[in-house]
Amino acid sequence: MAKEKIFVSLVVAILLVVLASASNIKHQEQEEEADRIRALPGQPKVSFQQFSGYVTVNEVAGRALFYWLTEAVDEPLSKPLVVWLNGGPGCSSVAYGASEEIGPFRINKTSSGLYLNKFSWNKLANLLFLETPAGVGFSYTNRSSDLVDTGDRRTAEDSLKFLIRWMERFPRYKNREVYLTGESYAGHYVPQLASAIVNYNAKFKKNPIINLKGFMVGNAVTDNYYDNLGTVTYWWSHAMISDKTYRQLVNICDFRSKKESNECESLYYYAMDKEFGNIDQYNIYAPPCNNSDGSIITQRTMRLPHQPLPVFRQLSGYDPCTEKYAEVYYNRPDVQKALHANTTGLIPYKWTACSDTLNRNWNDTDSSVLPIYRQLIAAGLRIWVFSGDVDSVVPVTATRYALEQLKLTTKIPWYPWYVKKQVGGWTEVYNGLTFATIRGAGHEVPLFKPRAALQLLKSFLAGQPLPTS
Repeated sequence: MAKEKIFVSLVVAILLVVLASASNIKHQEQEEEADRIRALPGQPKVSFQQFSGYVTVNEVAGRALFYWLTEAVDEPLSKPLVVWLNGGPGCSSVAYGASEEIGPFRINKTSSGLYLNKFSWNKLANLLFLETPAGVGFSYTNRSSDLVDTGDRRTAEDSLKFLIRWMERFPRYKNREVYLTGESYAGHYVPQLASAIVNYNAKFKKNPIINLKGFMVGNAVTDNYYDNLGTVTYWWSHAMISDKTYRQLVNICDFRSKKESNECESLYYYAMDKEFGNIDQYNIYAPPCNNSDGSIITQRTMRLPHQPLPVFRQLSGYDPCTEKYAEVYYNRPDVQKALHANTTGLIPYKWTACSDTLNRNWNDTDSSVLPIYRQLIAAGLRIWVFSGDVDSVVPVTATRYALEQLKLTTKIPWYPWYVKKQVGGWTEVYNGLTFATIRGAGHEVPLFKPRAALQLLKSFLAGQPLPTS
């Protein structure tokens, strides 16, 4: 009799587990289906699946981060997950990464529809665009103080929580290879999130919940001192400023300081207003996007490159006004409905490509992420750093000065790499890190050189050096 009772108890327990598992699977399927994008307004027909929506990362504050997943064109179940973050801080991955860089669509000039990007990164991977922190793009918080009290630490914490909870909604990605990518101030976000994931996975050594394999960042904010020194050196070496101004900047400015002296800030004002001229600082050889009166659409700023980057217009060499199209398109009610964005209609501000409120109120920033690089190199992650060589905001000289401080051993010496029988840039492979330049690309490398950027991703995912011919 006792054995029969034990047997019945076991059967009941197993049934309860099975029922709970089935209920959980059904709930996951419902959540996923609710996030499915049927089609965006003006979108051409595509074969791949898309999902978008919100993941709550803090119930007390009501913080929720918005995502947009575009799965791989072919065999998505066999492809890795590439997470893309834009910087600013305060700039939208939907506006930049998804809509004018690596996503499958571009917005047309009338903001009435979309057309295909033939060099989209979802040819090689599943792409997850994350708008972080809360207050960026469609991501929101119900606690208004969050918008004036955020920084690197909370961004990493919330982004980690997002990934953990997102993978509960999409369990097929739990054991998938994951790579983090981004640009500009995401030079902080990406390695900081990678570090948070490595630390989190240490608690689950036998079965890490996030199968992080590596990260890749472009024109990345890295180190206060070397970013600033490299930036003014770039300005001088590219004849953007005079010898006199260069000498004054180097002698007067304290590049390690978070707040510069009035004298130093005056020098920056002078350089930008009197010596730069009407140029796009994100690509010094590209035409700027002008207002109807001929004035350039940018915002002057006195912040130095090592501080949260200014909300400048990031301009295209081919169509320098693409951000304007995005701000019209993503404010359309039918577009927001299709994206499951602003579902309650309670976001009390217009969707913008960048949040000036966040940018002005960024309260904590690492003076250098080089210590994190050392940690992640030791952890065995694949790390690539790339640099468009005509960007004057976070230029190639800044990145080279910063990476030099890691004192890495060269594995493959400096050489030109090729795409379509043309030099795509130059690269050097170190033990633990690969550095590559992209010839003729500005701050947003995939916008200016999409074919070269796709080759960059292909080599990175394969863990192979860039092609020599």
